[in-house]
Amino acid sequence: MITNFKKYFSNNTGLLIRIDDVAENMSWEIMEKLELLFDTYKIKPIVGVIPNNKDEKLLSFPKKDNFWKKVKEWENKGWEISMHGFSHVYEKNTEKKDYFGHGGDSEFCGFPYEIQFSKIKNGLDIFKKQNIKIKSFFAPNHTYDHNTFKALKQAGIYEVVDGYGLMPYFENDITFIPQLFHKIFILPFGIQATQIHLNTWSNSDFVNFEKFLEKNASKIINYEKAIKKVNNLFIYKIIKTLSEKILKLKRAI
Repeated sequence: MITNFKKYFSNNTGLLIRIDDVAENMSWEIMEKLELLFDTYKIKPIVGVIPNNKDEKLLSFPKKDNFWKKVKEWENKGWEISMHGFSHVYEKNTEKKDYFGHGGDSEFCGFPYEIQFSKIKNGLDIFKKQNIKIKSFFAPNHTYDHNTFKALKQAGIYEVVDGYGLMPYFENDITFIPQLFHKIFILPFGIQATQIHLNTWSNSDFVNFEKFLEKNASKIINYEKAIKKVNNLFIYKIIKTLSEKILKLKRAI
């Protein structure tokens, strides 16, 4: 029995590396170092690409002229390319009425369905033009509403890398992979995604991440493995609800 428990824990513990805010203008020095690191450890992250970046902070970074060629190279390596919003410009405040209760400003939450669908479809058209297949999405600042999910499904996207709990779950006809923490660490049990904002990293942040991978590379999983770990057992629903309440309470302090 002990052996079976150990096997179950091992098979259901892993970290998906999620990289946010990937665009033509970004910290390419750090990104190139990360790519070499991922190749060394045979890690296949999920990369959140902004298809039509208009974020002024990101636009201040150097531009990569062959950006879409590079994204296609990542896809060919087996990296998962995900749509991370459309322009990454926040135009409304959620007043904490967003789906996950994160609060703050949003690119999507609060807009009519037609506007949200237009953003998502226009973003997908850009990826399609570059021959890049998109099946997953995560919104800037974690902010969604029911219209966001309705628009995503209408556009053919049924997988979102966000949410609460210890395991990927199925809700509202969408599969969610939980993304719980800002810091990078692995829980003793469960499947979750990181949230790496490499455009804010210094060289010391990169060194710390390198040390983290040296110690935990065997526990890093790819997107395909994570998405197959959907578990809607009652106990995981309870854990999901508890984690949501705890994290919302922590944000309110």
